[in-house]
Amino acid sequence: MTSSFSNLSLAEPLARAVAEMGYETMTPIQEQAIPVVLQGRDVMGAAQTGTGKTAAFALPLLQRMMKHENASTSPARHPVRALVLLPTRELAVQVAEQVKFYAKYTNLNSAVVFGGMDMKPQTAELKKGVEVLVATPGRLLDHIEAKNAVLNQVEYVVLDEADRMLDIGFLPDLQRILSYLPKQRITLLFSATFSPEIKRLASSFLQDPVTIEVARSNATASTVEQHFYSVGADDKRRALHQILKARGIKQAFVFVNSKLGCARLARSLEREGLKTTALHGDKSQDERLKALDAFKKGEVDLLVCTDVAARGLDIKDVPAVFNFDVPFNAEDYVHRIGRTGRAGASGLAVSFAASSDQRLVTDIEKLIKTKIEIEPMEFEEDQPRKEQGRINDGRRMYRETGEQAPREADAAPRERREPRERREYAPRPAARDPFFDKPYESTLAPEAQPAWEEAAKSTSSRSSVSANIKPKKKVAALFKTAA
Repeated sequence: MTSSFSNLSLAEPLARAVAEMGYETMTPIQEQAIPVVLQGRDVMGAAQTGTGKTAAFALPLLQRMMKHENASTSPARHPVRALVLLPTRELAVQVAEQVKFYAKYTNLNSAVVFGGMDMKPQTAELKKGVEVLVATPGRLLDHIEAKNAVLNQVEYVVLDEADRMLDIGFLPDLQRILSYLPKQRITLLFSATFSPEIKRLASSFLQDPVTIEVARSNATASTVEQHFYSVGADDKRRALHQILKARGIKQAFVFVNSKLGCARLARSLEREGLKTTALHGDKSQDERLKALDAFKKGEVDLLVCTDVAARGLDIKDVPAVFNFDVPFNAEDYVHRIGRTGRAGASGLAVSFAASSDQRLVTDIEKLIKTKIEIEPMEFEEDQPRKEQGRINDGRRMYRETGEQAPREADAAPRERREPRERREYAPRPAARDPFFDKPYESTLAPEAQPAWEEAAKSTSSRSSVSANIKPKKKVAALFKTAA
């Protein structure tokens, strides 16, 4: 095997496109998968996200289809020979763009179909004839039923991010689509994680596959620096601001668990001065594509998104990923943080974990087989200011050391006079009347009784209450009784 693209036996048009894209050294998944696919073997490939899986299957498939290349404009001369299935619209668009770039100097046509938009432009594209069809399962079934896509000459099938397609319930659609294909075909299955369901799927649709695992299953990229911070729900936005400022981060993905939470957080961050856009399943396809395009161009600082953006999106040089919410599914954590640290670059992954997220954090630990240390989050505004301490404790410091504080006259001359430090003096106590310091002296004669007792006697003499009834206890009052 060779690790250089220049040593591959690619056709001249493909080699020219690869050189134009700046590809020189193959990644591990490319180095192992490309020769196997060129041999015509089924492949079950597992690699960390961001390691070049698209080139690993697209280049050898285009190389094998070069024998069908022709310059005819007849749609019949350009039947669908390779089918690439993906779980999300964004990923389908991304893969289709890469395939089109690889094949730009050939006569092999490609197209992409996905839901959320009108079928008519897609139908017109399919009617022209395409060799490589990139699609999401639901929309492809729509075109199959409308007789727009004929798949009886498909030679190659690629299931990319297969675990995600199973998670969102595409297994019945996949089974229906594969039933329309010839049984003699080459099937390639690529995923960042391998689950028991994926292995069962592979055993059903792949024939004697070559298993390629370039990294430990479900592992995270070693180039990504990971941190978990203990942050309450009300302090997460404050923590996000502090880390962005402290690290000097210009762009980042911010993942949340719900569509509603995604929209609310994007609006809040926008009000707080950050250029933010939201990406979730309730947005139209046009809005989703515009949000991604703005983020790629650097017009947006933060892309607040749900797990619809967690799989396969390849946006270069994104320095950080924030898990505003710890994902419910541990495997989604691997995919989320795979949006940074791509193609060998370094990246930062920060997760905010509330006290109620402990079980989710434990699930992630079990999946990635790494102990997670949850760090306390210290906010700058909650820490004592050092300048305040120096001003207040300066004179005390000189008293404790026994040294004499420097006088202003001995200090170096200043260019401009600083304002004097404001002194606060305690108010002088007011003069005290000596009368209030004397003990209490009664003005009544010693044998005299208080007025309220005299009044009580006169009242009881007139009362008709029986003498056997115990009278109530008499207490002094500050008011006179009514006559």
